[in-house]
Amino acid sequence: MRKTFLFLDTITNKVDAKGRVSLPADYRAIVKEIGSEIVCYRSLTSPCIEGCLEHLLDKLATDIENSTDFFSETQDDLTNLIFGDAKRFTFDSTGRIMLTEKLLKHAEITDTAVFVGKGRKFQIWSEKNWIKEEQRLREKVKSARPSLKTEDK
Repeated sequence: MRKTFLFLDTITNKVDAKGRVSLPADYRAIVKEIGSEIVCYRSLTSPCIEGCLEHLLDKLATDIENSTDFFSETQDDLTNLIFGDAKRFTFDSTGRIMLTEKLLKHAEITDTAVFVGKGRKFQIWSEKNWIKEEQRLREKVKSARPSLKTEDK
């Protein structure tokens, strides 16, 4: 049986002048256990950075290829914006990754980064933008009162 690894919690870490930020300890443990690398790219829909393990991006590539025509504009757009923007990150001996200027600028991150677990992926937000986004999400979910169907396995 395959062990499941999930990125959880919301963790705020300082960003130094060179763009280095500590990857949360639980996230580093997942990377070490899986033996994969972290991949990050600019979110297509929000002012944040999307992050995941490289094998999830490999699955996404397969899903895009299987659900769109190989020469379609949709496939070109998605692959250009995701894979053309993605970068592999390894963390140093102190657990830090160095985010690129392009990623930091897109997410409006200066001195603080908020890591938000999203299960198999995570996001990195500026503190200011995450506070606004979390409030927006809570209001939306509260008013919509979504329900989920679950299956017992």
